[in-house]
Amino acid sequence: MQHVRPKKSLGQHFLTDKNIAKKIAESLSGSGYNSIVEIGPGTGVLTNHLIHYNLPFYAIEIDRESVEYLKKEYPDNSFIIEADFLKTDLDRFSAPMAIIGNFPYNISSQIFFKILRNPLQVSEVVCMIQKEVAERIAAPPGSKTYGILSVFLQCYYTIEYLFTVNEHCFSPAPKVKSAVIRLKRNNRNDLPCNTELFFKVVKQSFNQRRKTLRNSLKNICLTLNTEADIFNKRPEQLGVEEFFRLTMLIEEQIKTEN
Repeated sequence: MQHVRPKKSLGQHFLTDKNIAKKIAESLSGSGYNSIVEIGPGTGVLTNHLIHYNLPFYAIEIDRESVEYLKKEYPDNSFIIEADFLKTDLDRFSAPMAIIGNFPYNISSQIFFKILRNPLQVSEVVCMIQKEVAERIAAPPGSKTYGILSVFLQCYYTIEYLFTVNEHCFSPAPKVKSAVIRLKRNNRNDLPCNTELFFKVVKQSFNQRRKTLRNSLKNICLTLNTEADIFNKRPEQLGVEEFFRLTMLIEEQIKTEN
């Protein structure tokens, strides 16, 4: 561990508990993907388990100091890629793939949005993130923590909250607890509505989550007819399918307006 300095600018909190690392690696389902991609291997505590899977494996690390350390630890280090995952073309990996890692807190949402742009390529995600974010992503409709990322990810994935990880399992110890979740692709390949409008509707709904949809969405269409009962609800009351229906209602009205 002394070989690599955790960098605050990269949001690095290195996992030091080997039992937790083993538990995370074993949380991969073992089926439905052709390759495994680890984001941010750091000092390799999780990598140690992943290299033994009988699948093509890649570890993407942006920190040069970590890359140098890993290359010394693993003489056969062709799987190590020095790059920014957020700027990496996923076409370079065998799809569908499983993504795994101890995601830096400061970019975890950006990682999920990148995955959302490539749902057909990413069949599974096992990740450790801030506990609060994990709860939000896995939250069902009606929960106070249910929000934009919950809806977007639940469009394409079945989400399980697996276990909580205490602060003392890291170096340096973060100020919050972490959690491990698993995302498994469902059978939905295409949305039944305009995808761009769907994302716009969900975002605008939750940006004013205390308002009913009648009030929060009134600017999305100049002549929006809000007589349907669904507009009496607040966004956290709608499941994914109801957001599809809401988007289709608005889409029809936009077509009429034009």
